[in-house]
Amino acid sequence: MNTKILVINPGSTSTKIAVFDKIEELWATTIDHKPDELSRFKKIIDQLEWRQELIQKELKEAGFLINDFGAIAARGGLLDPIPGGTYIVDSLMVDHLYEGKNGEHASNLAGIIAYRLGQEYNVPAYTVDPVAVDEFIDESRFSGMPELKRRCQSHALNLKAIARRVAEDLGKDLNTINLIGVHLGGGISVAAIKGGRIIDVNNANQEGPYSPERVGSLPSLELVNYIYKNKPPYHELKKKLLGQGGLSAYTGTNDGREIEKRIKSGDREAKLAYDGMIYQIAKEIGKMATVFRGKVAAVYLTGGLAYSEYVVQGIKERVSFIAPVMVYPGAEEMKHLAAGVTRVLLGEESPRDYDKTRL
Repeated sequence: MNTKILVINPGSTSTKIAVFDKIEELWATTIDHKPDELSRFKKIIDQLEWRQELIQKELKEAGFLINDFGAIAARGGLLDPIPGGTYIVDSLMVDHLYEGKNGEHASNLAGIIAYRLGQEYNVPAYTVDPVAVDEFIDESRFSGMPELKRRCQSHALNLKAIARRVAEDLGKDLNTINLIGVHLGGGISVAAIKGGRIIDVNNANQEGPYSPERVGSLPSLELVNYIYKNKPPYHELKKKLLGQGGLSAYTGTNDGREIEKRIKSGDREAKLAYDGMIYQIAKEIGKMATVFRGKVAAVYLTGGLAYSEYVVQGIKERVSFIAPVMVYPGAEEMKHLAAGVTRVLLGEESPRDYDKTRL
């Protein structure tokens, strides 16, 4: 059986590619994209041919042929809501990614490139636990305004992969326990995970704690008043909410390490903003504990900010009464993608059909 996997993960300013044998990394590289290169393209989808050519060039120079692989794993793009799992990348999924049905994002390119390479070289293409994973219970969909349903979008790939590790480390069956998973990155997801399913989570783009770059939940009437008074252009406001909010707005930087240096030098405003974020994260964890009526096997912290002892300790001090707090720093997206495809190749998991499982 050929268990060699090509992993493709396009981001806004770079494209990561790697080769795995099951979950063992054999080779990896990151192709950085300069602003002047990206500025040539009006829309993200216009970068498709260019990025695919760059990927194939890097693979060729590293001595890899596409038909050497047993499968291709693509980072999940903005798809229709679907349950978690490993999905076959098919023509319908590609159509939705290409047209940007659920929004434009560089990650949409991954599935399209994987599908095109797979079709040309007869290699199956998959995606694993994309941000569109939606396993909400019915009660969690209510927002308080019928016209605006809560949308389930989260760092599902990392949250689900680490949930498996937590269950293993606890010596428990994942299908039988309740966990609260916290991804700490540029955006923050706090998820209630029951039997491995994300049954509630804050949408990291719209609600929950503020983060290094995003505003989180906002006082709704104050936001309405702000918009009517200042009349900001749509794209300007969106950027303010999703890229220039949170710690960036309060401190001028999204780098936690820089903020911690300021705190050590006596910067009271930086400390207050950082502690405010930690306070909101802890409060969101407390909210998720109520989903399980307090019966939680563990709270786990992952993502880049989980490397910070300051952040981890601040959260532990507020939530350790709920359950043991376990820490898994970083976000090994490439390995998690390879792991999902490996489970399919080894017959441990059946690949899912996008059209049949769309909600």
